[in-house]
Parts: sequence; C-alpha cells; structure tokens
Amino acid sequence: MDINFNKNEDYNKLLVSDLRKRFAKVKLGGGQKRIDKHHANGKMTARERIDYLLDSNSKSIEIGAFAGDEMYAEHGGCPSGGVVVKIGYIKNKQCIVVANDATVKAGAWFPITGKKNLRAQEISIENKLPIIYLVDSAGVYLPLQDEIFPDKEHFGRIFRNNAIMSSMGITQISAVMGSCVAGGAYLPIMSDEALIVDKTASIFLAGSYLVKAAIGENIDNETLGGATTHCEISGVTDYKAKDDKDALDKIKFIIDKIGDYDKAGFSKTEAFPPKENEDDIFGILPRERNAQYDMLEIIKRLVDNSEFEQYKEGYGQTILTGYARIDGWAVGIVANQRKLVKTKVGEMQFGGVIYNDSADKSTRFIANCNQKKIPLVFLQDVTGFMVGSKSEHGGIIKDGAKMVNAVSNSVVPKFTIVIGNSYGAGNYAMCGKAYDPRLIVAWPSAELAVMSGNSAAKVLLQIETASLKKKGEEITPEKEAELFNKIKSRYDKQISPYYAAARIWTDAVINPLDTRTWISMGIEAANHAPIEKKFNMGILQV
Repeated sequence: MDINFNKNEDYNKLLVSDLRKRFAKVKLGGGQKRIDKHHANGKMTARERIDYLLDSNSKSIEIGAFAGDEMYAEHGGCPSGGVVVKIGYIKNKQCIVVANDATVKAGAWFPITGKKNLRAQEISIENKLPIIYLVDSAGVYLPLQDEIFPDKEHFGRIFRNNAIMSSMGITQISAVMGSCVAGGAYLPIMSDEALIVDKTASIFLAGSYLVKAAIGENIDNETLGGATTHCEISGVTDYKAKDDKDALDKIKFIIDKIGDYDKAGFSKTEAFPPKENEDDIFGILPRERNAQYDMLEIIKRLVDNSEFEQYKEGYGQTILTGYARIDGWAVGIVANQRKLVKTKVGEMQFGGVIYNDSADKSTRFIANCNQKKIPLVFLQDVTGFMVGSKSEHGGIIKDGAKMVNAVSNSVVPKFTIVIGNSYGAGNYAMCGKAYDPRLIVAWPSAELAVMSGNSAAKVLLQIETASLKKKGEEITPEKEAELFNKIKSRYDKQISPYYAAARIWTDAVINPLDTRTWISMGIEAANHAPIEKKFNMGILQV
C-alpha cells in the first residue's frame, strides 16, 4: 500500500465531490421556488428543455456552467450566467444549444450572459456547428446596461454574429418560448427558422406599457406580439407550437433533415479505453501544487490502450510530446513533465519549467502536427520559463517566442486541459485562453495566475510593508504574518479554477475522468470545419 498515493486519492476525490456539490447548486438556477412557478405557468426550465431536445442516453458537455459564480452578489447573483449552453446530439447530429434560464432575473442579460452567448457562437463559428437558441429573456438587465449594451463585444455583437453565421451557411434555429423583447427580438428572427409557443411566448420591440407611454395605443401583449400575431399576421415567425415540448419536437424534425457536412478529415479509428486504470489519476496527482509526479502516468490513463509514442523522448524532457489516440481520434500531445529530469550532459532540470530545449522541441512537434493534420492536446501543469543567466544567455526568450509563435499560428484544432499550475508565460506557450483553443477546461486541482499564491503574496507583501513604513507604521513580525495571510488568502481565491470559470477564462471545471469525452466531442465538432488556412509561422528568431 502506497500511503502517499492514498492521501492524494482522498484529497482529489474530495475536490471532485466539491465540484459535484457546486454544480448541483448551479443547476437550480434562480432557485426551486422560481422553478415551481415556471412549471405552474406550463413552461419547462432551460435545463429541462435542453434535456428533452438532446437524444436520450447520448453524451453531452456543458459550456460555462460556473459562469457568474460568486459574481453580482449585490444584484442577487447570476447562476450559470442566466443561460445554459450544451454541446450534444439531436437526431444523431452534433449541435450546440443555448437556452435562456428565465428563473434567473427573467432571463435578463448580465455582462457575463453576453460573454457566454458570444462564446457559444464562437464555438459554433469555429466548428461550423449547428446552433439552437431557446429564447426566454426579458432583455438587457437595465441596472448594468452600460456593461452589456454599447461595446464591441456586448449585446449587439450577438446579432452581428447571427448575420455572419448565416452567410457562412451555419444552421441557426430559434424557438421563442417566453419573453423576447427589444433588441433581443432580432436574435430569433435572424436565425434560419423561428418557432414560437402559443400563449406563453411573445416577441416585440416594445411591450404594451411602453407602447402606451410612447404612442398612446392601448393593446395587450398577446395581441401585440403573440404566436397568432406573428404566425398569421406579421409573418415574423415560421411555426406555431402549442407548448414547449411541441416546439422542441418541431426542432428535432427540422434538424433530422439537415444534410451531411464537409469534414476536416481528422484520423479516426475504433476507440479503446486506456489499459491503465483511469481512477489512478486521483492517486498520481499530488495534493501540493509544487510536488513532483510523472505526467507520463497521467497520459497513459487518458489515451486509448495507454499507448503514447514519444517524439524526441530523450531531449527537452520537461515537456512530453508525442502521438496517441483519444476515443479513436488521432492527437498530438504537448504536456508538462512534472518530475525532476536529468539531461544527457548531466544537467538537472525542474519539472513544470520550460527550458530552451523543451521549447525548441515543442515548436518542432507543433509544426509536425500541422503538417500531418493532427489535432493538438495541451496538458498544462506549468510554472513558467526557466530564468537566470544561463537561460538568458542561451536565448530562452527567443526559444520561448518560437513556441508561442507555433501555438499562435497553428491551424489544426487545439484543446487545453489545465491539470495543475498555469502560471505566467507558461500559460501562453501551453495554449492558454488567449491562443484560441477550441475548448479549454480545468481540473479541480488547477490554478491559473501570473504566479503561484506564495510567490505573489511575498512580492505584494514587500510592496505593502514598504508603503506602511513610509507612513511611519511599525511592522512587527506578527503584523507581517497577518498581512501575508490576508494577501495570500485574497490571491488564492483569484487563482481558483472556479474563479476562472466564473469569468469564462475556461469553458468548464471538469472531473478528470470526463477528460476523454471533452476531447473526443471537441475533435468531432472540429471535424465539421475543414482547414482552410495554411500553416505559416512567419518570421522566427533563430
């Protein structure tokens, strides 16, 4: 029995248990009372609508479940950003579904709601994936209108994207299942086809109260913009549904008729589970973020048959590169090795650090994958690039820039899994959010920041104490310890994977055992979009 393995296992399984508890709370949206009220009005909730729409017993992944987590407390919160987004299958066709959660502030758009909707459209655009909008929203949340209405990446960008996606031939279908007001009314009508539910749904640029105030006309909302009006008088909508299920059944009927898609042609063979026990991940991954472990053992528990063919195995060992399959899909893996390694010339290199040789190797491997049309998977547990005179004189900035260049200009789809540390420029080189991964997710063990909590707290403490001393305050050891703990506590909250997920810096916090599903469904989505751009890294410092 390995005591350390068992302690790691207990710790990491507790993290997954905490993840489940957090997700269970998020799934309640605005709370059970509002869900009950929704049902009393003959309506399904956003999650119930999506579950009914997607094929039963099929795989699905949820994007941005923790969006808005612990944000907007002064406004009562915004669970899941007030919108549910899932990638799944409708009549065996992979689609992305976006459903307003009307139990959260009547589905009103907070700033994070806009960001999440734009992320859903981005996924649809990148992968040419059909997108379904289930609309039930009161429009922009007025107290925060200045943060959601006027800027480039705000509310209006949604409708601009509707038009661009239509020109790209991406299928867009909308069902109006509740309120759809003001500018938001354009979203369903800029879709290819629009449905509306009788009696419970309405569409108008201005509701009856505003119409009365603006032009003095007396009219009720149903006559103004209900299903009969828009299906039989205005012609704004294409189908009238008697209730939520009828609307969702009509969407299934339409999706079932869509023709096949052009494929990117990524290699796919029969899928096999890993030979090594996947549950071992919990015991291999250490409790402390500065502890060593062998990333190769993690890889063996993620890839088909536990087969991983290393590229340049003996060179640049602090990054593992190589070929494998995940759920049958061919992948090129770039992963930070977290154990201390020794080079052939006898130099000891720290795990999790990117050195000149590992950056050089990674650049070449990324180029190889682009040459062979193999999707890339980045497994992040990185503390950054090596520092010091030896590395600087050896041109670490130059070699690091080459790696960043290769990641930036890569044309094959990229997928990023943040397993542990994701610090500083290491985040960038290992395909952080800024480098357009098709999907980026974090394990509960992840930390995302410019540097670790301890390092940052020490730097910030020096600044704080210097400032206090200038003001004439005496800094005792006890006062210094108190300041350090306060600073570190605040910083530790910011490096949490949930803090990142709340702001959609990542798409999800996931159970490590779901990693294969996320990568597999991500590559399947990417296969909808043939590669149109040639791989070209441009000018490199050599």
